[in-house]
Amino acid sequence: MRFTPVVIILVVISIVGAIAIPFGDPQFLDRAIALELSFIILAILTYKDFRKALYACIPLAVIVMVGNSLASPHVEMMTTFSKPFNAIMLIIGGYVLQAALIGTTVLLLVRTRQGIVQKQKN
Repeated sequence: MRFTPVVIILVVISIVGAIAIPFGDPQFLDRAIALELSFIILAILTYKDFRKALYACIPLAVIVMVGNSLASPHVEMMTTFSKPFNAIMLIIGGYVLQAALIGTTVLLLVRTRQGIVQKQKN
């Protein structure tokens, strides 16, 4: 068990989500909580070295980014900064941290794969 960059990013995404949820639209509260719980579960599983959880990180991050891009209220908020705090949280949590999650996950998967190949050679 250790704090890899993937675990750290997942924890930060969960923290940003927990801060942002109360400021979001109440009609989407159930989906927002379910999404945040999925990030928390992935953080726990990844922390406990359950490597298969890594394969869920990339599609989940892509779904979040695509979902934010397709939601016209989100796009309007981010382009107009009508609600500056919400827009900043959305940009950080919905794009910056999701891109960081994809990057760190790919890096960890590549390093894991290289370690397996290296062990097989020896």
